Formats: sequence, C-alpha cells, structure tokens
Amino acid sequence: MANIRDLKKDINYVLGDIIEAVYIVEAANNKQGSKEGEKIIDSAISTFDDLIVKVNKRDIENRKSHFKGVREELEKQGKDLIEQLNKLG
Repeated sequence: MANIRDLKKDINYVLGDIIEAVYIVEAANNKQGSKEGEKIIDSAISTFDDLIVKVNKRDIENRKSHFKGVREELEKQGKDLIEQLNKLG
C-alpha cells in the first residue's frame, strides 16, 4: 500500500508545485489573477481530482499496470501544464 500513498503524494506535490509556480510567475511579472494563470490552475486542480479518483478506484484487475498508467498520465499532464506555465512567463 505504500505505492498508493507515494503516488498520491507525487500527484499532490507535482500539481501543487505547478500551482505555486503560477503564483510566483504572476507576482514576478505583476500579472496577479491573469486569465492564463487561472486557466493553468484550474487545469491542475481538475487533473488532481481526476487522478485521485483513478488512484482510489477499487474494482481493478491489474493494480500494478493501473497505477503505472496513472503515473504516466501524471507525467504527461504535468509536462503539458509546465509548458503552459513557461508560456505565461
């Protein structure tokens, strides 16, 4: 079960860091509350919710491959959000 706990922590840390980075970039550029920043934050929150639902899903035949897929999705979504963040700054 430590794998599930670690995966949940990874999801929380990655997406939390992206949200924090949005606030830092906006503050550095004097653009607090920009629509682009809000869009990135909303996407991060939505991704968080979706991934946590997938992690908590109980009726799975192959748990190992399911969690691997969730981790890969986190990586892909994280990269997409970081690319959007880089365009913000």
